[in-house]
Amino acid sequence: MGGDSSASYIHMVHHLIEECLIFNMSKEECIEALSKHANIKPVITSTVWNELEKENKEFFEAYTRGRDQRATEIEKRQRIQSRLKASMRETIDKN
Repeated sequence: MGGDSSASYIHMVHHLIEECLIFNMSKEECIEALSKHANIKPVITSTVWNELEKENKEFFEAYTRGRDQRATEIEKRQRIQSRLKASMRETIDKN
């Protein structure tokens, strides 16, 4: 690959990573998606992701915090739903 073509390839990977971020993917999910759907080697995606993290440290810290908080909220919601279902089943079984 020449200089221009490798720069445009990296720019394309950068753009695809941004698309993954829009879909709230983790680094691992992004690496897997780009490997599977865009035929990009995991080491390339990982390297570009790491560079983006270095250049945008505050963004990625907030992004990771937000993902963690959403995961916690989802788990909490699932626990509440399962308790509610169990309680409803008990009520139905009693009647």
